[in-house]
Amino acid sequence: MVRKFDRNKTALKRGIAIVVTTLITFHLSLFTCQAATKAEADSAYANGNYQKAIAAYTDLLKEGQSTDIYYNLGNAYYRMEETTKAILAYERALRLSPGDADIRFNLQLARTKTIDKMVPQSEFFVVTWYRSLVNQYSVDGWACASLVMLALTIILVLLYLFATPIWLRKAGFFGGLLTLLFFLLANLFAWQQKQTLTHRDGAIIIQSAVPVKSTPTANGTDLFILHEGTKVVITDDTMDGWREVRMPDGKVGWVETAQIEVI
Repeated sequence: MVRKFDRNKTALKRGIAIVVTTLITFHLSLFTCQAATKAEADSAYANGNYQKAIAAYTDLLKEGQSTDIYYNLGNAYYRMEETTKAILAYERALRLSPGDADIRFNLQLARTKTIDKMVPQSEFFVVTWYRSLVNQYSVDGWACASLVMLALTIILVLLYLFATPIWLRKAGFFGGLLTLLFFLLANLFAWQQKQTLTHRDGAIIIQSAVPVKSTPTANGTDLFILHEGTKVVITDDTMDGWREVRMPDGKVGWVETAQIEVI
């Protein structure tokens, strides 16, 4: 009975080992396949085969969003002179990594090729400064920063509680308060970036010329015309087939849903 039990136990261990090995091999094969596909896409781009690169990058994005792949996809579209698609790809890359200077530069370069040149509404400089501060890092970046601040806060609190010299205790107390403040701010910024990722209200005009209507009906009054590549903000998505949008200069109107693509 004991030997039979040992054999069963050994067989169970072997079975578990086989399952674990199979799972590890499966995941490694997926990673290798994806890495190879990414390498093939990059190689196609480097060799000037932009159509092949676009197809490969698009397939990769079906497996999950990636800043690098969106960025490379935008570059490929830009090389093909498909400016609107390039802008859309750059905007999606920027949503994931709002502090990336290369993405911002290429996006601005692509925007110079669009027809509509709107002057954004002026805003209080504090609001502009605060928004640029929040956009320094992605949600993951601010989450990592908050963890670092939390660790420093704990260390400084321990220093305050257990250090003997008065100056060390003061440093621990005031330093702990400061890092605690930074911890709370980093969490606030991470939450705001998460809201940006969750609530996708930005969109790009994808048709050559789009009449912006006063009402969400085909016979509504044409207020003005927008051209492809222009970015708008969706302010109302409750009407079937129509979206109320706001332009950078503050103008508001209705466009058909098929005429825009959400970032």
